[in-house]
Amino acid sequence: MSIAGGLAFIAIVVWIFSLVLGGGSVNPLAGKSFWVNPDTSASRAAAQTTGSDAAAFQALAAVPSATWLVPEDHPTGEVGGFVSGLVDAADAASALPIFTIYGIPDRDCSNESAGGTTLEDYPNWVAAIGDGIGKRAAVIILEPDSLALTDSCGGADARTALISSAVDTLTTHPGLIIYLDGGHSTWLTPQKQADLLNRSGISKVRGFATNVSNFNATDLEITYGNELSVLTGGSHYVIDTSRNGNGGNGDWCNPSGRKIGAQPSVTSDGGPHDADLWIKTPGESDGMCNGGPASGEWWPAGALALVYG
Repeated sequence: MSIAGGLAFIAIVVWIFSLVLGGGSVNPLAGKSFWVNPDTSASRAAAQTTGSDAAAFQALAAVPSATWLVPEDHPTGEVGGFVSGLVDAADAASALPIFTIYGIPDRDCSNESAGGTTLEDYPNWVAAIGDGIGKRAAVIILEPDSLALTDSCGGADARTALISSAVDTLTTHPGLIIYLDGGHSTWLTPQKQADLLNRSGISKVRGFATNVSNFNATDLEITYGNELSVLTGGSHYVIDTSRNGNGGNGDWCNPSGRKIGAQPSVTSDGGPHDADLWIKTPGESDGMCNGGPASGEWWPAGALALVYG
């Protein structure tokens, strides 16, 4: 039996024991509808465009995706009210909102997505987000890339301490379903990523997210996620399928030839794979590379390339 096969067998044993003991086996996303934010870069582009391009942008806007919270747009004094308003709207629609918290100090190692809060303000900013949600339900994707980039951004001790502190703050709100940065299948080894997750308090949250803003095929991420689950005490995971319809080609920044992936769906097999989600917003640039604008900016040509594959 291969190493991957052995890890998969161990994962099955973990799931069985979880079911028998009744611990954490119920998928908290089961039966939920994910909220579609009516005010996104895709919806705004659709409203400002005509013809087939408008239809393509509207098709993207109609798919539920994560709302990214960044301190540059919504600082500590504003983010709580902003988040509260979105959760109000999601509750009115009987839907579950998804938020990506993306404000850790020295975010992205000062590369394409550079920015973040100060070290002193980060705990306050995270607390304001949690307070804005309160006791209500929401999915939280906590700091994509933050753990996978530890070798480049400040070292593992500093990064895991920051994430662990954020976990302690957010878990005081019982309605939050939290997934930490799990990297992806072609980045760190499962062993190294698992060590970072374990040091960051993954035992206190639902699990981890993989493939965020990346392009790897879903089957590769499932194999990776199952291996990582075994190494993190049976934690669960979600996969970002927003742009992985053609798989990856090794380039993470606006690669050509990619395509939108499977729409968000919840898994019901009782295993560690909770759901496929659209975490990255298709059509927003990865950075000033391969013809794209600055990171996070709407890129019409890139959006159309993803839609038409």
